[in-house]
Amino acid sequence: MFELSLLCPEARVEDLSDALEALDALSVSVEDADAQTDAEQALFGEPGMPPPKDGWQRSRLLALFPSVSAAQEAATLLAAQDFFAGCEVLAIAPVPEQDWVRLTQLQFTPVEVTPSFWIVPTWHEPPAAAREVIRLDPGLAFGTGTHPTTRMCLRWIAHHGTPRHTAAGPSLGRVLDYGCGSGILAIGAAKFGAREVDAVDIDEAAVTATEANAQANHVGLRAGLPPMAQGRYDTVLANILALPLKVLAPLLCSHVAPGGSLVLAGILDRQVDELKAAYAPHADLRVTDTEDGWVLMTARARVKPWH
Repeated sequence: MFELSLLCPEARVEDLSDALEALDALSVSVEDADAQTDAEQALFGEPGMPPPKDGWQRSRLLALFPSVSAAQEAATLLAAQDFFAGCEVLAIAPVPEQDWVRLTQLQFTPVEVTPSFWIVPTWHEPPAAAREVIRLDPGLAFGTGTHPTTRMCLRWIAHHGTPRHTAAGPSLGRVLDYGCGSGILAIGAAKFGAREVDAVDIDEAAVTATEANAQANHVGLRAGLPPMAQGRYDTVLANILALPLKVLAPLLCSHVAPGGSLVLAGILDRQVDELKAAYAPHADLRVTDTEDGWVLMTARARVKPWH
């Protein structure tokens, strides 16, 4: 394979990306051309949603082609287009043969939730300090523990539950993981003393992934589509996105038992006031954790059931 590298302003990223795909590029990726310099820019977006911008002020596009002639032809054709003004061909270089499976695995290393609680891919040995471990490999469903929202939810679970190897302590009680993805939060709850765990998602692939991951981690839970969630729960977890969290406010609050906990993630710090307003008729949300521009918001149910 051969990599065609282009430099372009932000306004040309979409046009060039579309053109490269039309020229049968095997893949197209966009990087900050000023990464690792004082001019580097941070772009924050929500998982599963389009990025806030197509690229950076100075973007580097990397396109893979099966042969050097295909890469050279693409570069020649692009240079002749009006929209290529202000852009530059940086290089055409061979891509060395790699063990891509092994390379991908190396990108996913053990993730520390707390000093004694870790998420560990199956191809790694758990760290010596790990007392509770979730075995989880990257898959189609969202939730590998590498994202701040997942880590914050798992930290909350670890701080409010009791590890299975501990004789006594606080209990998460009956737990609902709404929008379970890979099932990582539901598995974490089961490992930290939940009496019963229901994990639901609108995506059947997520339900299948949750069941498989639960089995691999030797925990018991029920996984299914949203109608499976019935009654009230001592703990309701939802790590999804701000917009669906706002829409789901009445439903999620209706599932929280009196005195129970509501734990919400997938929220950027600039969205805190929106979430507080959406939940105000039902709950008094507050920020209880932050990481890399993301926040965890929680609320304790009133003794009188929410509705």
